[in-house]
Amino acid sequence: MKRLKNNSGSILISILIIFPFFIVISTAYMNHAVSGFRTARQDQFKTLAQFGADAGIDKSMEQLNQDSSWTGTNGEVTLQNDATGKVTYETVVSAAGSQKKTLVSTGRSYRTATSASPDSVIKITVDVKGIQSQSFSIITGVGGLVLSNSAKVLGGDVLVNGTITMSNSSQIGLLLSPVNLQVAHQSCPNPPDSTYPRLCASGENGQPISISNTAHIYGNVKANNQISSSGMSDPGLTVNSGVSAQPLPDHNRTAQKAAAVNSLSGAAASCTSNSGSVTWPAHLKITGNVTISKTCTVTLMGDTWITGTLNMSNQGTLKVDNSLGTTRPNIMIDGQNNNFSNSSTIASNSQNTGPQIITYWSNASCSPDCNDVTGTDLANSRNTITLSLDNASSGPQTIFYTKWSKIQVANSGQIGALVGQTISISNSGTITFGSSIGTGLTFWVISGYRRSF
Repeated sequence: MKRLKNNSGSILISILIIFPFFIVISTAYMNHAVSGFRTARQDQFKTLAQFGADAGIDKSMEQLNQDSSWTGTNGEVTLQNDATGKVTYETVVSAAGSQKKTLVSTGRSYRTATSASPDSVIKITVDVKGIQSQSFSIITGVGGLVLSNSAKVLGGDVLVNGTITMSNSSQIGLLLSPVNLQVAHQSCPNPPDSTYPRLCASGENGQPISISNTAHIYGNVKANNQISSSGMSDPGLTVNSGVSAQPLPDHNRTAQKAAAVNSLSGAAASCTSNSGSVTWPAHLKITGNVTISKTCTVTLMGDTWITGTLNMSNQGTLKVDNSLGTTRPNIMIDGQNNNFSNSSTIASNSQNTGPQIITYWSNASCSPDCNDVTGTDLANSRNTITLSLDNASSGPQTIFYTKWSKIQVANSGQIGALVGQTISISNSGTITFGSSIGTGLTFWVISGYRRSF
């Protein structure tokens, strides 16, 4: 037999030739894997920085709608800081013309919490424009809006800082004419303390809208902490929509008092004879209580300050003079019990301009000259009635305003608009509001969005 040749040396040669190729291929795969991981990690840092910039925009829009003069974060704000790294945002807001602002939001992502330099930076420039609110027919403070019996609110949007309670067949809006309703739920803590009022947190103090019986809301409803959409339609509730609490419309009490160069006693300013007439000159201070009744007519020439109360009844009329044109006069009242009843009328002029009637009484010791009322003083003032309308009294172009207290409307006629810490409407047919409230509020919205390099 022939002996087999020993070929072990040739295998070794093959290994020596092939092994370097394995090393080269493995190294290439490793480099590719490391490069892919590095790219993925960098993409992650960019995504986190983008999230940071977007969060800065969201927070800045929220701040602007609470304070139009807000100018930014004044430095970096930490959004995330954990084992995966750190994410921050920084925003700067600057004026860009009338009712326009520029918002620059910079998002930064860091590899670790102690990193001195960010791994990625994303800068977004946002154009912001202001929309002036002029369409509300009802604005309430922390006491909120109460509707009962057959009370109906039609023709005008509604802003409620507190809560809404609706019962029986009360109604907001119409199926063919829905309204915009915003409810901030600024009625905490409960019971009130020195921090009152503040916005309620989720799950705190229930839901802000309570609807029972056949009561219904037709419109676009936005309400903090509201989950139930029962009794709302066309389109109804937008859950988690977010509503910022807004201050009630401004009025310069100090300036009106200082400008009151004319004066009358309450008796001289009253009008109580059948078919009689009295003229109230502009820049007037009336000391004491005033009564208008018995088909007597008072002609209003301008701003009026009443240190006592104003009561109208029995077809008494208060009329804005045509010389005022479209300038709305203010009737500022210090006293607590002001009543409009029995077909009394507050009439507008030929330009459809009615007055604003504003009461300043509060439970605070500084009343009626308080610059602000908060805490338990506001809680104790919000449900005290300082202005009531009933028995077919009307003011189609008039704004009725209780600065710190409550308006009670029952069986009334046409009303221009209502503003108050608490507004209660009951036993009424349909109240169609005829005036919008110039609140002086500006709502900021995004009009442009672009990446900055």
